[in-house]
Amino acid sequence: MLPQVEYVVDSFKVDQKHLKAYNEVCGFKNNGYIPAIYLAVLSQSLQMHMMTTEAFPFAILGLVHIRNQIKQSRKVGTNEQLTLCCKFGELQPHDKGVQFDFITTAKVGNEVVMEGTTTYLARQKTNVKSTPKLVDNKTPAYELNAEWNVSENIGRRYAYTSGDFNLIHIHALTAKAFGFKQAIAHGMWSKAKVLASLTLPDAYEADVWFKLPMYLPSKVEFLTAQEGKDTEFVIRNSKNKKPHVTGSVKAL
Repeated sequence: MLPQVEYVVDSFKVDQKHLKAYNEVCGFKNNGYIPAIYLAVLSQSLQMHMMTTEAFPFAILGLVHIRNQIKQSRKVGTNEQLTLCCKFGELQPHDKGVQFDFITTAKVGNEVVMEGTTTYLARQKTNVKSTPKLVDNKTPAYELNAEWNVSENIGRRYAYTSGDFNLIHIHALTAKAFGFKQAIAHGMWSKAKVLASLTLPDAYEADVWFKLPMYLPSKVEFLTAQEGKDTEFVIRNSKNKKPHVTGSVKAL
């Protein structure tokens, strides 16, 4: 069971200097609006408190971030006063253990302007058989949008603005202690980089699955496929074409 708690930060305004630093690392423009994903990042410190101060049943270090969804119902100005709440979602069986969600809501007054769901996997022995997924044979008609050279220090730079100093992201030496050959990019940085590279509608939903680690430094391809107002995308390794991140942005 996960603790039935809700953490709330009442009426706060975004720190403009911090937002600017975040925008710079991820590629967003300083245009007077707050990227919805930035609010999801702010809620990560609430998530951390919930895992360390409540009766949380899993070891924090072994958690794997597998999916992230954000929904923005309208643009949010940098001077608007916000309330941020975070709570645990349900535990679900997974073929590699159990998965659970953090559910984040950002409001201006009583109006919900952003909702976020962060899904983590806690690896453990399980009797759950992996169910054969219904394969959708229709691969989106991806086209190369950009090629990115992801620098070795992006993990450290992003850590300073996001507060996520997980050692697998900081340096090759600290990542090796956790079984990685090099440091790996933050999944939430990859997602932000995608969103900063697209022309987003005022109201949208962005859903991302984190696949294979992106080792630092890295050369990656960003591909997109347009269908009406929706965009499917993938970030993949330039050499072996294996995916790091897949996802979609849908206009609401």
